[in-house]
Amino acid sequence: MTNQMNGAEALVKMLEAQGVRHVFGLCGDTSLPFYDAMRGMDHGITHVLTRDERSATYMADAYARVTGRPGVCEGPSGGGATYILPGLIEASESSYAVLAITSDISVGTYGKYPLTEVDQEALMRPLTKWNTVIKQAVHIPRMVRGAFRAMTTGRPGAAHLGLPYDIQYDPVDPADIWADPATHAFPAYRQGPEPGAAEAAVDAILSAKQPLIVCGGGVVISGAWEELARLAERLDIPVATSISGQGSLADSHPNMLGVVGSNGGTDETWEAMEAADLVVFMGIRAGSTTTARWEAPKPGTRIVHFDSDPMVIGANYPTEVGVVGDLRLSLAEVNAVLDKRGAGEVFGGAAAVAERKSRKFDRFLELAESDAAPIRPERVIATLNRLLPPDATIVSDPGTSCPYMSAYYQQELPGRFFITNRAHGALGYSLSASLGAWYGRPASKTVALMGDGSFGFTAGELETVTRHRAPITFVVFSNANFGWIKASQMADKGARYYNVDFERVDHAAVAAAYGVKSWRVEDPAELDKVMAEAIAHDGPTLVDVVVQPLEEAAAPVRRWMG
Repeated sequence: MTNQMNGAEALVKMLEAQGVRHVFGLCGDTSLPFYDAMRGMDHGITHVLTRDERSATYMADAYARVTGRPGVCEGPSGGGATYILPGLIEASESSYAVLAITSDISVGTYGKYPLTEVDQEALMRPLTKWNTVIKQAVHIPRMVRGAFRAMTTGRPGAAHLGLPYDIQYDPVDPADIWADPATHAFPAYRQGPEPGAAEAAVDAILSAKQPLIVCGGGVVISGAWEELARLAERLDIPVATSISGQGSLADSHPNMLGVVGSNGGTDETWEAMEAADLVVFMGIRAGSTTTARWEAPKPGTRIVHFDSDPMVIGANYPTEVGVVGDLRLSLAEVNAVLDKRGAGEVFGGAAAVAERKSRKFDRFLELAESDAAPIRPERVIATLNRLLPPDATIVSDPGTSCPYMSAYYQQELPGRFFITNRAHGALGYSLSASLGAWYGRPASKTVALMGDGSFGFTAGELETVTRHRAPITFVVFSNANFGWIKASQMADKGARYYNVDFERVDHAAVAAAYGVKSWRVEDPAELDKVMAEAIAHDGPTLVDVVVQPLEEAAAPVRRWMG
């Protein structure tokens, strides 16, 4: 480190000090000093040039999900700052640590109507956990430390740093370049529950007749699956999840029921939600999707709620016992209480789970083995179940593929191996996010699933994927419409369809133009062979599958099936 350092160089060295290994972003005029510092300095950070700032943020989001380290994205002022917004709100609401760095107009030009002027601090404020536009270069190190501290502690979330052009040239004292190693990953500085909370939760659970544990993303973020498995097994309690909670236990675990709720839940899993006399919410907000718009738990059902964020306790249901703390620490305390009491199996959950899953998958297999064309979406999921390795990472958009994956994909390992942007549900997520997931976990086979409407949002990132030779397999569920909305018009508006259809596109041909090895599949008999070849190929691949439209299908979405 030299005795002279400017603001841009200080930012690079601070990112290095914080343990950052990858930055996803897109160049712009106001970013010139930062890019020059990235080019000229020794820092060990890989910069991934993207084709859209939205994509950069989605990449950082998925990177954070698979690594447990903050994902970092960057973009220029003006349009770059506005395009970066969708990924920030998704990360904040999904409780993942993502840092967005946007360069900005010079402080010296504020109020003089320079090109790309926008109040970045006001723009980012409602979307982030922590946010500032730095006004002096000497503040850069402390603001970076503050951003990482905010992102990684308590309930994780997104942060934003605005970096004006002129301060990137101003001097910074190299002695101020340091970071707290504890904030290199999240959750940092975990906090345990208050004394007596775990005992009260155990008392409530043991007094129930038919309890059900419902897990959200907080269990996976905390890495609490071993403690959860120990609790579920020793008391033989069934465990269900929200979509974000998939991976709280492996789907093969005898106590794992699967996803419940209005999206990805089925009649069989919903039976357990309705039958429970006590629901234990863990790392979940008990929002509209998991509860089917608060249809269940029904009034009078007893509630025990574990979460790191006290604001969600009692927000939607009267709560008998609230346990505020990191999920891994809280469940460890619960197990310690049970160790002292010597409690064993009491609830018979595994048997009930096996019976419900048997009925659920009997219905699924009838469709998954169908030779009908267009290809049934269930057949695509069954093919992936057979062909993918246990540690495959699957990234799905929230459209056509999501409910099928949530209901029927059988994840063989606990942890974050299924990723979808459930908080705000923006299309265009999976194609770009999959590259971030691959950079974060390169040894894992990465598969991105999307509808053809979603493909159109971020198809340009196929060039980024090809440039990096990332061996990602993209699967397009092609039905030539915005399927989720068309199915909703069918269910809610008496099939009065309006402005949801578009021309059929040969997505395989589009992908081939970017240099992606690709196939188009219309015959169900060809699906296994093509998918196996795509998954095995050492490079990017795309399979364009012409599937049954959602409005004609038996998708596991509660309001379409009534």
